[in-house]
Amino acid sequence: MSEVPTTPRTRVGGVDVELNGVNAVSEAERHGRPRDLFWPWFAANVSVLAVSYGSFVLGFGISFWQATLVSVAGVVVSYVVVGLVAIAGKRGSAPTMTLSRAAFGVDGNRLPSLVSWLLTLGWETSLAAVAVLATATVLGRLGAGGGTGTKLVALVIVVGLIVLGGTLGFRVIMRMQRWITVVTAVLTVLYIAFAAGSVDWGTVSAIPAGDTAAVVGAFTMVMTGFGLGWANAAADYSRYLPRDASSGGVVLWTTLGSSLGPAVLLVFGALVVGSQPDLSARVAADPVGALTDILPTWFLVPFAVVAVLGLVGGAVMDIYSSGLALLNVGLRVPRPVAVLVDACLMVAGAIYIAFFSVDFLTPFQGFLITLGVPIAAWAGIFLADLATRRAGYAEDELLDARGRYGSVRWLPVLTMAGATAIGWGLVSNANASWLAWQGYFFEPLGLATWVPPSGQDAGYWDGDWGYAGLGVLLAFALGFVVVAVFGRGAVRAQESRSHDSRA
Repeated sequence: MSEVPTTPRTRVGGVDVELNGVNAVSEAERHGRPRDLFWPWFAANVSVLAVSYGSFVLGFGISFWQATLVSVAGVVVSYVVVGLVAIAGKRGSAPTMTLSRAAFGVDGNRLPSLVSWLLTLGWETSLAAVAVLATATVLGRLGAGGGTGTKLVALVIVVGLIVLGGTLGFRVIMRMQRWITVVTAVLTVLYIAFAAGSVDWGTVSAIPAGDTAAVVGAFTMVMTGFGLGWANAAADYSRYLPRDASSGGVVLWTTLGSSLGPAVLLVFGALVVGSQPDLSARVAADPVGALTDILPTWFLVPFAVVAVLGLVGGAVMDIYSSGLALLNVGLRVPRPVAVLVDACLMVAGAIYIAFFSVDFLTPFQGFLITLGVPIAAWAGIFLADLATRRAGYAEDELLDARGRYGSVRWLPVLTMAGATAIGWGLVSNANASWLAWQGYFFEPLGLATWVPPSGQDAGYWDGDWGYAGLGVLLAFALGFVVVAVFGRGAVRAQESRSHDSRA
């Protein structure tokens, strides 16, 4: 059954609320230039949480120079993927997960849409929780208390900003992100200047180098924690650009805006944490708040501003895109209502992390790797499908299972499922007991050996490649190669059908 496009926007209390959902935006709404994409992507990725990633990267047992190489390469390569997916937005005028219907079929696309929704929901929840923890820590150091009451106030403020931006939609987000970019960029530079005094180059340079498996593992974690986590949302923001906007410009400005902040902050984080090895344990529990230990008291308020704004900037774009993904899963409500559904789940998750969980890092890494495998498979499939298409998209038929894209395209659906199954067999989250089933291909392939739990010690994989995250890279490669080689005929058949769309 064909879906009915929504009207563009409505006014509530004198404020425009975007109603565009799974539908393609109209030609009248398309405007701007590729360089406008710099602002939202910079604001969404300049969070000082990236400094804590320096600790996570060094945690793989690699040297500072290896961490620098891994950080810059992982960030840039993963955001190039985001930039390439964004090309589809200006070609097809629709959200990422709507355009994904061309590859998977209108109904078959519910599978990747569900994964996309879970991923963006997880990210917005994590960012909201970290913002609450950071605010409570800062207020605690200022003597204003850092207990339950402080966390509740912080939760209300953080969630309010995230939900407001996500509900009002694209125009408000673009304006909000421009201001967040300017404020966070200035304050982040000041933060680096003040924190630089804690760097001990002698200690950092003495960190021994790790082996190849450790480098690959750190690289995979950076890719999964940065660009791959945004690929499923890339076209949500480029879809408002004019159809004739430069594809190269879309890739350039998306990649530059996304990667500039994280690349700098990751390397700086490796310097800071490498200088103070004991900081790693505190970062694992409170990834942003722990960074206040190296700051003068008078700079804590500016730090809180940059921390919260950076995290909110990312969470706003997450909740906006997760609402669009939820619509593509099949929820038939207006887009703002889908955002509010997400908000309820985000609040529940943030409360658990901020008030009850004693360890942020273990479940966070488990979340990244577990969903990183299927989203990597999806990204490979989507890019292969996009590269095969000579024309644009038949936009109206993306909403109709009886159209050229059909109900289910089994090759991409089965490829995603198969690549995910293979990928999960080559990743591990042994510290998270509920994910201990992963890594089932390690022993058959001789890559690692499972050491069962003993006493108070959890089980773990003993072997150089047990934590390299090979499954993420393999899932992406399998998705791309299979669809690029065997999916061309289906795309040609789609494009040979006459249609009246604007594509």
